[in-house]
Amino acid sequence: MKIGYFGDGPWAHNAFDKIVDDSSIEIKFITVRYDKRDEELIKRSEKYNIPVELSKNINSEEFVERMRQYDVDLFVSMSFNQIFRAEMINLPQYKTINCHAGKLPFYRGRNILNWALINDEKEFGITVHYLDEGIDTGDIILQEIYPITDEDNYGSLLARAYNGCADILYKAIKMIQNGKVVRIKQNDIDPVGMYCGMRQPGDEIIDWNQTSREIFNFIRALSEPGPQATSWINGKVIRINKSKMISGAHIYKNIVGQVVGKTEGGFLCKTGDTVLEIVEYSYDGRIKIGDRLKNHE
Repeated sequence: MKIGYFGDGPWAHNAFDKIVDDSSIEIKFITVRYDKRDEELIKRSEKYNIPVELSKNINSEEFVERMRQYDVDLFVSMSFNQIFRAEMINLPQYKTINCHAGKLPFYRGRNILNWALINDEKEFGITVHYLDEGIDTGDIILQEIYPITDEDNYGSLLARAYNGCADILYKAIKMIQNGKVVRIKQNDIDPVGMYCGMRQPGDEIIDWNQTSREIFNFIRALSEPGPQATSWINGKVIRINKSKMISGAHIYKNIVGQVVGKTEGGFLCKTGDTVLEIVEYSYDGRIKIGDRLKNHE
């Protein structure tokens, strides 16, 4: 089987390594993101003498014609940032597939692992699906589900997804190659689904009016290698990487965001319902009982 590979980042590196080791699959070309080129993926292509094709607009007439010359059987997208239009999608014999780190038809869109943690999900999915002209709406080829526990954070989910995406994408390619695909329409699972928007600078600011559970989830959703959840104390920024729920903590009214106790290496902060222990953070100064964490300088 001959494929064209559109990719970026560790997701694409791991999947490339699995695919290129299979002698029955030939990667005819690689296309990386135009605006932020993945040098590691380009190095891999050079190692295997695979051409790199670049385009600011993969749907342009000129690029489509270049793709036609490769005469591939399948286009594969892994963390690529351009939307494929119908002519590109349908160019190969077996069309175009994408790997998405979300449990489709839920969690379409961007920053899915962060949103799954923010929403206190107990599992996340990785889905390989055919592309259509919607956003993550095409027929499902293969989906696998992974548990989420309270010990998980953005970094742990990301590590699992990097490896899981590679495994599942490779399995899906082999299913197509061997004629074993049973397409599942997303509307048959749920006619509405869910879309998640891309997170932007400023979205990392903590709202201390939320419950302890909501803030706990928010902090772990933005933990390293994310931007980390943010507040300000006395006009100076504090970045919080990890918090801990307090078993048996009482619900009571007090000033939200106020430091109400110190712990070994951390402190207790009042939330909208109980208190939350902050255990990993960076702050240029000394934190005292009575200090207030605010959502602005």
